[in-house]
Amino acid sequence: MIRSTFAGFTTAQLAMAASQRAFDVTGQNIANINTTGYTRQRLDISSLNHKYAAFYNPVNRVQIGFGVDITGVSQLRDPFLDIQYRNQMSKLGTSDAQAAVQESLTPIIDEAMDDGIRTALRSVTSALDKYSSQVTNKEFDTMVRSEMQNLINLMHEKATRLKEVRDDTAQGFETTDVADLNQLLENIANLNKSIKTSQILGNDALELQDERNNLLDELSSYLPISVEYSNKKIGPTQTVEILDVYFTDSDGARHRLISDNDYATFQTDVSDPKNVTLHLQDAKSGKVTDVTEKLGNGTLKGTLDMLNKSGEFDGTDVRGIGYYEKALDTLANKFAEVFNELNKKPQVDANGDPVKPLTLEDAPLFEASDNSGKITAANIKISEGWQTNEYGLTTTVVLTEDGKLGSTANDNIMNMVKAMSNTQNFTYKLTDANGNPRTTTFFKGSFYDCYANIESTLAVDSKSTTTRLENQITVVNQTSNSRDGVSGVQLDEEGMNLMHYNQSYNAAARLMTALDEALNTLINNTGLVGR
Repeated sequence: MIRSTFAGFTTAQLAMAASQRAFDVTGQNIANINTTGYTRQRLDISSLNHKYAAFYNPVNRVQIGFGVDITGVSQLRDPFLDIQYRNQMSKLGTSDAQAAVQESLTPIIDEAMDDGIRTALRSVTSALDKYSSQVTNKEFDTMVRSEMQNLINLMHEKATRLKEVRDDTAQGFETTDVADLNQLLENIANLNKSIKTSQILGNDALELQDERNNLLDELSSYLPISVEYSNKKIGPTQTVEILDVYFTDSDGARHRLISDNDYATFQTDVSDPKNVTLHLQDAKSGKVTDVTEKLGNGTLKGTLDMLNKSGEFDGTDVRGIGYYEKALDTLANKFAEVFNELNKKPQVDANGDPVKPLTLEDAPLFEASDNSGKITAANIKISEGWQTNEYGLTTTVVLTEDGKLGSTANDNIMNMVKAMSNTQNFTYKLTDANGNPRTTTFFKGSFYDCYANIESTLAVDSKSTTTRLENQITVVNQTSNSRDGVSGVQLDEEGMNLMHYNQSYNAAARLMTALDEALNTLINNTGLVGR
């Protein structure tokens, strides 16, 4: 049986149509070469198979296809590179959030360019030293008190600024981070609905998928996610794509963030900026899970760590804002404790003579302004007794041979001068894993060295975080470049495709011309012999 006369024309016509559509896809790629998040598209084609073939065929019958069939347009993406990129983005988010808070702390703690607590401590030492040489001149007592007040003011200022950083970070976490995260989840769920509707109507919705992928990349910076795709049958021969997004916490438990059109929401409580919590509410069951300590990586974890953790002060692995607050409180508390102890004065009788045996009574230089009993950087103040001149600095605690206090003795002032440079044990209380309280030494050294240690700790942490951030940015960029090598538009490659499709189109047109010439011969030149 002779092959259908016009079958060749159909084959050529389908080839020309496929080449024409390939031109359109290539033009779309070139047009979007600078579009952020655009994924390179490809025309999917397949060979048309035989239809209605006989069960028995002659041996010499050659079966030939019916041309090319356009099956659709698809995107070129590597799922493994998407997973790798999003995993790196969550790690980057952690370091970025920590670096942002540390950057806010640096102007407060770092005194490399400013006169601050270290300068004030030197001034206190200088004032005490001057007083030791003129203990009979009470003006020097006032001078020391003035320098002490300057030191206290600096501690108050730093405590206030640290609190402002904490409050601003907590507020930003609630109004920006968590709010943006919930908006992302809602937008992705809405895109799922739009994509599914488009696919039901026969549109692949590739541009909507690009937009969704961009949002998924952004979502991965907040917390570690995994993305799963599946096909849902909606008819005898039609399916639509369903996307589910999961969050796997540090305990290994999986929480569904997005399921088709449903999405979970995050809730935070910042009423106590020192103990910010984060909860995840499932969209379907409504179950609420506390994920504050289970984030693993991401911007949320980095911010929460800086808000809730205090490093050595609470036995955690991150020196957050609380570390510097408690370090400054420890310095203020130890300073007040040492000088209050040194300023104990000899008890005297009604005649003003020292009681024998010598008994020292409290004459505190510092007290808590809020009457809490625990002195911190925020509440330390000059005591009322010293402020109202009820008593001053105790100059001596040594009795002379006649049982009197030496009027020009300066032994106790010298003790105070030495205390400024002596090694002190800066301790704090910590609760161990069993819930038992224990006292741990935060630092050993002078008051000056203690604050210098706080400065250097922040500098080292900031440098470490910055270095880690830079390394992670490099890795993310490398992964992004690898992904762009697959999904991004390459102008040279698209130019080669244009040449290839042009040749293919010309060849198909030449086939149609040849078939036309053969048909012309068959119709107009066949059967002329013998006429």
